[in-house]
Amino acid sequence: MIRLASLKRTAFAVHMALLTFSATHAHAATTCGDALSQAIPERSARADGGSNVMDRLMSLGGSARDAAVADEVLAGNVPASMRQLTAVSMDGQTADGRKVKVTLCVTPDYLAVGSDRDNVRVPLGLPAAARIADELGFFLPTTRMVDAIYQQAEVQLSPSPMDPTNAMVTTAYLVRHNITVNDMRARQTRRLDALTAGQKKDVVLTTRLFAKRGKVAIYGWHRTNGRPIQPLSTVHGAEYADYSHGIRLVSQTAFVNGEAVDLADVMQDPQLAALVSSEGPVDPARLQASLY
Repeated sequence: MIRLASLKRTAFAVHMALLTFSATHAHAATTCGDALSQAIPERSARADGGSNVMDRLMSLGGSARDAAVADEVLAGNVPASMRQLTAVSMDGQTADGRKVKVTLCVTPDYLAVGSDRDNVRVPLGLPAAARIADELGFFLPTTRMVDAIYQQAEVQLSPSPMDPTNAMVTTAYLVRHNITVNDMRARQTRRLDALTAGQKKDVVLTTRLFAKRGKVAIYGWHRTNGRPIQPLSTVHGAEYADYSHGIRLVSQTAFVNGEAVDLADVMQDPQLAALVSSEGPVDPARLQASLY
């Protein structure tokens, strides 16, 4: 893995006015290999399917459910397809006309508990989501990453809102929504490793969280016209999670013009940060670690 200092010596000067997103999945086979998800433990043959896990958690919510889900995930009870990261490319152009491609490696769907045959997508409060991301070698996405993921998704699902009642935070609600998403997805593809977006709002990293301690940041749930239903919001408390929230994981290793780098370096670099964030340079490791 190279450090960005060597890239700076090649005089990168990103011309923000020419910033664009690539609609390609370049280097998918070579850059987003199994090594980047190897921190996810192997799933035990005795692990429960997602349906059984949710049955056990049906009466739980909030931090109690989050703790139980985190135990399952950190023990490796996630679908095998979750380990098959997908490349998402974000392109820019230097002031002297040279092209810069930052390639991210992201989970093809939102975090789920269970096997490939029986899994349930699990919304989480921010502390649990940040802890899981850290321990497994990932970051939560920025809003710009969420937009790029949607734009490049092989499967773009329409949002399917449910009634906004007090029950929307319950396990029963998230299970019902998961069934709806599975039905919509099956009509488009049965490939579990196909990059899929539009079915959830994302829990995201944002510099607003430095000032909004004790809050969660959510964004996304893109309509078919590409516009998100949910603008960036920090209204809810950090442990709030309802059926519409999803946890997308982004590898802490990225690629700049095909060379492996720390994504944290990209996000802190004054010349490259705008490719992956709309908020300027930020240390994502420090931010994410402060959330749990």
